[in-house]
Amino acid sequence: MALIDDRCIDEAPLRMSEATPGDYIALLKPRVMSLVVFTAVVGLVAAPGAMNPLLAMIAILSIAIGAGASGALNMWYDADIDKVMSRTAKRPVPSGRVTAGEALGFGLVLSVLSVMTLGVLVNWLSASLLAFTIFFYAVIYTMWLKRWTPQNIVIGGAAGAFPPMIGWAAATGTIGLESVILFLITFLWTPPHFWALALFKSGDYERAGIPMMPNVAGHASTRRQIFAYALLLAPVGVAPWLLGYTSLFYGLVSLGLGAGFVWYAWGVLKMSDEDKAMAPAKALFGFSLIYLFVIFAAYLGDRVVAEMMGSMAGMGA
Repeated sequence: MALIDDRCIDEAPLRMSEATPGDYIALLKPRVMSLVVFTAVVGLVAAPGAMNPLLAMIAILSIAIGAGASGALNMWYDADIDKVMSRTAKRPVPSGRVTAGEALGFGLVLSVLSVMTLGVLVNWLSASLLAFTIFFYAVIYTMWLKRWTPQNIVIGGAAGAFPPMIGWAAATGTIGLESVILFLITFLWTPPHFWALALFKSGDYERAGIPMMPNVAGHASTRRQIFAYALLLAPVGVAPWLLGYTSLFYGLVSLGLGAGFVWYAWGVLKMSDEDKAMAPAKALFGFSLIYLFVIFAAYLGDRVVAEMMGSMAGMGA
């Protein structure tokens, strides 16, 4: 209870909410939610067998609501540091449009709703993974790792990597190797993506007292680690083709994207400590967004085409 009280911004016992629907939508972190939904759809579609379309829609909606719940709980707890960071100061809680208590209640209600809906209507394995993902992001990452260790985004990145595995579990009731590879792609993508941002936003994190890698280990060490993760990510991105899960189309796309990621990471590695503009870091951050979207889009397109060709072949037979 003390934890909740500490995080609640000063407010009268009775207060008419001044929040608009847009403020509550902002609590859901819609841009993050859209990425979660997209990767979950890829995991669901890639899974073997056919899923009832209505149940598939319920599964994706539940995953989206769960992702939004995580965002609301994150904004509730992080209101104090969001207030001093330029890119987060206008969020609903630090700006005062939504109270901390309102954000907390909103996040908790959505958490329970999403997990119970997925469990009762789809299956409990996918619901358990969703519940663990919400807990991992809101408690393990937000409340502990983020403020304690420069490895926060490495370990905490698992929360953002689970959606394709949840989608797979919703469709099959199991966890397959293919879904684990999709998890690993996002998991290895997360550190270089966020560390590139942290390089040119290190002042924000320093003011907030967040031990991001550039502020703790220095820019040179962060640049080396970004490049190391890029070298790990590139072959994992190609792994679905090498293991026979996808066609040559995906293989070529993933090879090109992986080479591009390494190229941009190399630019960051060679960046001077005196480079205040940090154009290579900004370029990598922008390319990393393209990388994740395109590689999952290529995976999705590859599987949809394969399903269509299989159906046509079956009809012809």
